[in-house]
Parts: sequence; C-alpha cells; structure tokens
Amino acid sequence: MFQFSFNMYPDIPRSFSVTYQCYSVAMLPGNERQDVERGGKIIMPPSALEQLTRLNINYPMLFKLANKKTGRVTHCGVLEFVADEGKVYLPLWMMHNMTLEEGDLVQMENVSLPVGTFSKFQPLSPDFLDITNPKAVLENCLRSFACLTTGDVIAVKYNQKVYELCVLETKPGNAISIIECDMNVEFAAPVGYKEPEVEKKVEDEEMAIDPAELMPEPSGFIAFKGTGNRLDGKKRKDSASADTSVAKPVYIRGIPDYDYELGTIKFIRRAVKQKNNDGEDTSDFKAFSGAGFSLRGRN
Repeated sequence: MFQFSFNMYPDIPRSFSVTYQCYSVAMLPGNERQDVERGGKIIMPPSALEQLTRLNINYPMLFKLANKKTGRVTHCGVLEFVADEGKVYLPLWMMHNMTLEEGDLVQMENVSLPVGTFSKFQPLSPDFLDITNPKAVLENCLRSFACLTTGDVIAVKYNQKVYELCVLETKPGNAISIIECDMNVEFAAPVGYKEPEVEKKVEDEEMAIDPAELMPEPSGFIAFKGTGNRLDGKKRKDSASADTSVAKPVYIRGIPDYDYELGTIKFIRRAVKQKNNDGEDTSDFKAFSGAGFSLRGRN
C-alpha cells in the first residue's frame, strides 16, 4: 500500500509582540546612518529576524509601534537587523511623534496594512512653497517609507533643508502600506500661509470723467424737437428757453457702439489722484514750478 501525506493544516501566521528599548539613529554604533533618518524604517536586533521567521508572518514586514505611557501609535517598516539585543533604533522624527526619549520602552507588533490609494499632506511652514516641484520631491522621499499613519509628522529633506509635513488623511484606512502602490497625493495650504491680497478695481462712480459725456451728439431726425405754443395765444412761461436741450443717449457699459464710424477713436481716461507722504491731495502739483538758483553767485 502507498501512503500519501498531505499538509492539511498549513502554518497559521502568528503575532509578533515584543517590547524594546528605543534610541535615535544618532546613538547607533558605527557610521552615521542618514538613510534611516530620511525614511520611515527602523533597525531591529538579529533575534527579531529569527523569531519573525519562525512565526511565518506576512510580508512585507510592517510593525505597529506604541508608547504605553502616552498612548501614541505609529507604523513603520524594518531596514536592517543589526541592532544590539533588546534595542531598536528609530528616526528622530518618529521618536518626536511618539514623544519618546532615549532608552524609553516601545511596544512592537507585526501588522498587515491595506495598500494606500490616497494621502493628503499639510506643510508646517510656508517655505515648502519655494520648492519648484513639491510632488516630485515628496515622491522621491516616500521611497524610503514603508507605510503612512494619519496624524504623523514626517520629515522631508531637500537642498540641505528639512521640511515637516503632517499626514492629514490616508485611504482606505488610518494606516496604509505604500510599497509598490499607485497613490494619489494632495497638499493642503501650509500652516501660516495667507492668500495674496488682490487690489480692488475702481468702481465706475469713482471715475473722474462721466462716460456719458463722451457719447456722440444725436444726429438725424429727432422727435418733438420743436417749440410748443399755447392755444390762448399767451406766451409760455419758459419761452426764454425756446431751444430745448436734447438728451444724450444713455451710456451702458459692456454694450458695443453699433453706430461706430470708421476713423473715430474714443478714449475714456480716469484722472489719477496723487497724494504726498502726508496724505494730502496733490492733483494740481506741477513739476519744476519753483524758482531756480545758480550755483555760481551773481551780483
């Protein structure tokens, strides 16, 4: 007889939950690790890798960090397993988010996060607007991140300057994985940013010249242009003003002059009121109106 063996009960992923002492990357022995400071990944001890391998966890390795004292939570990935036993090394901005000091305890557990589809950031300084292409700079920086958490303040370094961005919103959850994903990014107005003030246009009533005065005189047949007479033969009281003035057509802004004749150009100009340093009107000011003097004295 032949006996066949089937794995009816595959290994079920188990949780990884360990407490470590956390330190900033500047405390890591050896060379300076700027690559850790610029991203969202941490350095863990080699024993953690052995334990994670036995637990058959899901990949990529993503972890939830929790500060039990303050209740602050964030998420991160792992870069290397070269830390001293019992210690983990975090970027400085991550320690500030979680209000952690050197040597504080941090609770770590592995998690599985949904792939991100949308994220919204708010710069904490208007200086971020000086960057020519902020989306390209942010995309290049996020390559060093494994996940994002709503409420975190991440650090972006560009041209020897560090810019802080607050993660306002992430979809489809408050924590997302951004490894090999197509994610839409939006920016909110930076903290302290003010819209540039636009000068208000001068209203029509403030114009020094009434446009109706520049309308052409009516020509051709004009109804009721003659003078009137009384039936009883008496003179009219307003006989002195026999010639009645004909009203000019009403000026309506925005309507073209359909009676325009070729060869006539009309300019409507507005007189600009000039003011001196004391705020007084100097509209009648004439340049070089003072008396002249000679540098060489004369008898």
